[in-house]
Amino acid sequence: MAGIGTIELKLQTAKDSDAGTDGWVYLGIAGREFHVETSDNDFEPGAAYTYVFGENANVLDPERNDPGAPRISTDDLDRFPAYIRFEPRNNDDAWCLDEVSVVVNPASELPHRFSNPAVIGAAEHRKVWLGQKTGKSIHLRRY
Repeated sequence: MAGIGTIELKLQTAKDSDAGTDGWVYLGIAGREFHVETSDNDFEPGAAYTYVFGENANVLDPERNDPGAPRISTDDLDRFPAYIRFEPRNNDDAWCLDEVSVVVNPASELPHRFSNPAVIGAAEHRKVWLGQKTGKSIHLRRY
C-alpha cells in the first residue's frame, strides 16, 4: 500500500464560445472528492490548466484538498470510481470538457494514469457537455 502524495489533473475547456462556466468542478478518486479551482478564471473557453493536489499544490484550499489529509492509498484507486463531476450554477449553466487526464504520484517510478477515451484527441466528437440537462459527470479509467 502506497500513500498518494500528489495528484495532477489536466483539464481543457472546449474553445466553443459558450463552453465555459463559473460552476463548480470536482475530481473523485480513491474514495475522495477534491474541489478543482485556482484563483484564475479556470473554465473559460479554450482554457487549459494543470491542477496539483498535495505536494506543491496550486489549488484553492490546499490543506482541505490534500490527498494526504487524511492519507488515501493507491490501493483504493481501483476500489472506487475515478470521475470528474460538474455542479452548475443554475439549470442553464453547462460546461464543455475537451480533454481530461489524471496522474497520481507523478514523480514515482510507476505513476497511475487515468482518462476517458471519449475526450482524447482534438475532434468535434471528442468533447462532452456537462450540466443539468446533459449529465454532470464523466468517469475515468486507467490507461
